[in-house]
Amino acid sequence: MFARLKEMLAGGSAEDPEMRLRRAASALLVEAATLDGRLEEGERARVEMLLAERFAIPPAQAAELFAEGCQMVADSVELYENTRIIKDSFDQAERARMMEMLWEVVYADGFLHDYEANLMRRIAGLLYVPDRESGEARKRALARLGLDKGLA
Repeated sequence: MFARLKEMLAGGSAEDPEMRLRRAASALLVEAATLDGRLEEGERARVEMLLAERFAIPPAQAAELFAEGCQMVADSVELYENTRIIKDSFDQAERARMMEMLWEVVYADGFLHDYEANLMRRIAGLLYVPDRESGEARKRALARLGLDKGLA
């Protein structure tokens, strides 16, 4: 705990930038998955799959990254910090892809809850993803999940 506080006061982190990005993405995905008050197996599996695909890592490493994301959410790591890391590390297309990943997670249980919809609007704003691009990312996520016929 003191090491993390010391890092924050020093204004940076010695952590590898790629690992910081992975952890931030994992925390955002976990935040989206758990916002409705529960974490279903399908949501966990979706987050791990998306992490493995996006960062080209083996499933076991994605599971570890998911666990780190859960811990970060439990430790109340700020949404702003994680979105800042992603905004600073990803170009516009990658940020739109991150939104698509988040849409997949919030729809993994087949429903979009009010809190999840609010979170998605906040994250889109923090990542500087325009509403139109977020809407397109949502449609792609629904299609990928096979939900595009009934949840428009």
